[in-house]
Amino acid sequence: MKIAVLFPGQGSQYLGMGREFIEADPACAAIMEQAEAVCDFPLRQLCVEGPMEELTRAIHLQPAITVTNLICWQALQNAWGEKVVASCFAGHSLGEYSALCAAGVLSVEDTMRLVARRGMLMEREGQKHPGAMRAVLGLNVVEVERIISQCVGAGVATVANYNTEQQIVISGEVAALDAVGAIAAERGARIIPLAVSVANHSPLVEDAVPDFAAFMADVEFNRPQIPVYFNILAATEKEPAMIREIMARQIASRVRWFELILAMIEQGVDTFIEVGPKTVLKGMMRKIAPKGYVYQALQFDSPDSLAQCLERIGMN
Repeated sequence: MKIAVLFPGQGSQYLGMGREFIEADPACAAIMEQAEAVCDFPLRQLCVEGPMEELTRAIHLQPAITVTNLICWQALQNAWGEKVVASCFAGHSLGEYSALCAAGVLSVEDTMRLVARRGMLMEREGQKHPGAMRAVLGLNVVEVERIISQCVGAGVATVANYNTEQQIVISGEVAALDAVGAIAAERGARIIPLAVSVANHSPLVEDAVPDFAAFMADVEFNRPQIPVYFNILAATEKEPAMIREIMARQIASRVRWFELILAMIEQGVDTFIEVGPKTVLKGMMRKIAPKGYVYQALQFDSPDSLAQCLERIGMN
């Protein structure tokens, strides 16, 4: 069994996430305390009680998703001890910071400092350059890029996430997304607006990159103890200086999730565990895994779902 641990990003939030682990496990509660010390807002209260409109603001959501991922990761480590070791890590967009923390590249405190600053900078760019994100289902990335090229006059639009062969997320100005979406719908695609407040992974947020790079300059990055697959490479990287540069560029760059998971499969990964809220990444696996490939995709975000997950990997 070769295990990849995957961490979700924005869009997976719900009220109450992480609560059961915090209440049941002092080590999980300690992570929330560390995270709250870094943030200047009531992080635990927002995760547990909301309100949802405040939770979904980038400045709040990025720390909230990240701390929930890290709490779930702590719970998994507590459960499997040294009996099981992950073969590799990855995180979808924001989730990449959780992967870096799990792999020993970043401390919990620095991870939270980075996502808090990233959220603040991206919210700033979202206010300066309003935009949105939409999923295009049923067309491949070449078809979507072709449609975008036909709509240049409508404004900024780009492929933000290459999630599966036929699930492409576009990001940019609303008028441009409307134009692209209209043509895509004519060609049989389904268009789904995403519950995010910023046009992530698009030129509309690229002004955040130099400011974030400057902030990261003082943060210690270590070599990964276990390989991390990076969104913008769909491959691994070991050098701390390169990782720092990758994470600055990631804000405005494409998430190559489909290619990243295929790269893991090529290395023989056969068990994928989504560690964090909801089942977005687990759900994508059915669309990504090649026909006939034998694998299992698991997910947990509560003590009950963790117990089921451990049972599936033969630990209960």
